[in-house]
Amino acid sequence: MKTSKTIDHIKKIRTVSEEVKAKRKEFNTIKRTLLKALESGPKSIPQLAEEVELPIDVITFNIMTLRKYGDVETGEIDDSDEYFSYQLKQKK
Repeated sequence: MKTSKTIDHIKKIRTVSEEVKAKRKEFNTIKRTLLKALESGPKSIPQLAEEVELPIDVITFNIMTLRKYGDVETGEIDDSDEYFSYQLKQKK
């Protein structure tokens, strides 16, 4: 097919750097870890950071990314009005 030849050509001329590949792999690993941690119920960013043993800034960036793309949704705010909980997006 002509389309597959075009795609093959584009793949040859548009290479992805090893750094970008590594970042993507890291993001996917963190994404899977966070989604698995949220399977047991809603959690705040500090709770997730403690559970998966990653820094809060890494958790925050990745949770916001997952929220932006619809994998995670914001839940309730805690009693001290400090942290929102995050949960898996409910399937409709």
